[in-house]
Amino acid sequence: MAAKPSSTSSSAILTKAPFTVPQFTLKDYSSFFAAGALCCTITHGAMTPIDVVKTRIQVDPALARHSLLSGTRIIVANEGPSALLTGFGPTAVGYLVQGGAKFSGYEYWKKTFVQIAGDQETAVKYRTAIYLGAASVAEFFADILLTPLEATRIRLVSQRHYATGLVSGFTRLAREEGVRGLYAGFLPILCKQIPYAIGQFTVNEFCHELAFRSMSEETRKTLSASSKFGISLGSGIIAGFAAAILSHPADTLLSQINKGHGPEGSMPHRLKVLAQQAGFKGLFAGLGPRMVMTAGLVSGQFLLYGMIKDALSAPPGLEIHKESSAKL
Repeated sequence: MAAKPSSTSSSAILTKAPFTVPQFTLKDYSSFFAAGALCCTITHGAMTPIDVVKTRIQVDPALARHSLLSGTRIIVANEGPSALLTGFGPTAVGYLVQGGAKFSGYEYWKKTFVQIAGDQETAVKYRTAIYLGAASVAEFFADILLTPLEATRIRLVSQRHYATGLVSGFTRLAREEGVRGLYAGFLPILCKQIPYAIGQFTVNEFCHELAFRSMSEETRKTLSASSKFGISLGSGIIAGFAAAILSHPADTLLSQINKGHGPEGSMPHRLKVLAQQAGFKGLFAGLGPRMVMTAGLVSGQFLLYGMIKDALSAPPGLEIHKESSAKL
């Protein structure tokens, strides 16, 4: 933090520049929520066919050794093209609420943790912990909204003829298994989504930091639209790869849990047994298709998030990159 001279009646002393963080209003957070909701539901909805194939590769032994392309061909040949849109309703609605809560929550908790740090030097020094904490806490609350809809989606995808869509699938699951069934996957979804959010937000922050570190403030201000787009796209793709790798084992276990696989008992016990049965290779089955999907998801989300925020006249998020002070 830069220091500057301040004169007194007796002598000149050094004082710290005031430490300020943006005071986002309720309208600002509403804009963050709307932008996060729209960017996530659009991207996840568009990726439904890839997610269908990925989930089937994870839970169907007949498809376990197939690639994304060959798995798609088999599903279309056996069930028709419409099978690739199975679970679109729960996906769109689930990630509408989850995306809004996650992105607005990340903005809120990042600002809160920066304030807890107390000064910008401390905030910059511990920025990794701030990113990790903000992403984790925001994702935890977002997953409370997501879990029942994700359970419905996986049941629709993994069990043919389970229901005709979101409402009938959700209603059947709630009626037959109650709240316990709707939240059966809450622990594994936390194990999946929190590493996913950490990879998504933390890696994206550091990719931007690396890109901007060698630039002067003047260069940053005069970057062309294409340069900004390239930085955002590249950062999003790398963050997407990281998110996929970190979260994939839990994603595989979540699919198994929601299909009803595994022994009876507590959730940690079921997860342990399923992980042992799958082995290292089994836990990463379908990683290739999911990396492709997640790179597209994350990069698309950050690009759309920025554009929607601009359209809503929302303020930019808080930056705590190493090369500069905490700022808007």
